[in-house]
Amino acid sequence: MPESLSVQPLDRFSAPDRRRFIDVARAVYTTDPRWVAPLDSEMHGVLGPRNPFYQHAEGQLWWALRDGRPVGRIAAFVDQTHNQLHQERTGFFGFFESVNDPEVAEALLATARRWLAERGMDRIRGPMNPSINDECGLLVEGFERPPVLMMSYNPPGYAALLEGTGLTRVKDLLAFIISVAEAPESRLRKVRRHLEERHPELRLRMITRQSLPQDVPLIKRVYNEAWENNWGAVPLSEPEIDFLVERLAPLLVNGLVWMAECRGEPVGFLLALPDFNEALQPLRGRLLSWGLLRALPYLAGWRKPRIMRLVALGVRAEYRGRGLEAAMLAETLTACQREGFQECEASWVLEDNEAVQRVIRIFGGKRYKAYRLYERAV
Repeated sequence: MPESLSVQPLDRFSAPDRRRFIDVARAVYTTDPRWVAPLDSEMHGVLGPRNPFYQHAEGQLWWALRDGRPVGRIAAFVDQTHNQLHQERTGFFGFFESVNDPEVAEALLATARRWLAERGMDRIRGPMNPSINDECGLLVEGFERPPVLMMSYNPPGYAALLEGTGLTRVKDLLAFIISVAEAPESRLRKVRRHLEERHPELRLRMITRQSLPQDVPLIKRVYNEAWENNWGAVPLSEPEIDFLVERLAPLLVNGLVWMAECRGEPVGFLLALPDFNEALQPLRGRLLSWGLLRALPYLAGWRKPRIMRLVALGVRAEYRGRGLEAAMLAETLTACQREGFQECEASWVLEDNEAVQRVIRIFGGKRYKAYRLYERAV
């Protein structure tokens, strides 16, 4: 490694060091009009000690400097819950950013691999920011449009940078786009009627901001059961769900969050959120900036985002195949039409999860983005 390039550790418990780590992205994306910076406060929350993910995981941050100027960053994580559940010794990398320079990418990945090897890991997988329950995957298809809320973004050249370090594809995560206007009301009514007539014991119930405190315990019961058999799934602990609810509750819109119940027992869950990335884009991660003037109409509720993101759609295994997934999505699209959303992004979906992809296609969903997870021996 040339003397001018160095990879240095940063302390995630230190607010100034977290700020240095966060600011690397601004240096990399200076001229990229599609990049949407997460709010700095959100990044501090995810990386810092408040995040209950670190109750069962450890993590380390680094940044790369060339002649004293930041040119990249990376984080590495060991998640004990993942490894115990899947009987693996897999470590993860995430929050990867780099100038278009293979030397920088190799230095960052080599540093992360060494750190993981020192902790007994035999494989590195990612990007995960910081886990499969958060932003994950490298964008490899669909660069034409900016990312929606809580989905990752990177330039097209990142795939070559990571593959140049010996990482190989392990799984693709797909995003689909649904035109809300082209989801006919007659089809939506038919889907709902089908569930009511064939399975009267099942009912759908809207979750609102007002009902959320009472519904959180039910969400905890159904969330992990509905996704437990998915590839790479790691159950969220109760503190992690509380942390997620705290972050997302202010974004909830009536009609976009549903609970499926069988005789009062929670059996399915759908979460959709407005794409507030439209509001965040001009802020460049900083709420107190000139971009606030452009974001204000969204923040004040005078203007709605064009897109709604379907974040989670899951049903407990014994209740699948009864039309619950389609019925919850039909209710959500009906609400989208009422609220004036133009499109719905369904993301992400495992490339081999044909059951959920089939439900999305019922409503005209088309694949338009793909995110890739990579791995290699450390």
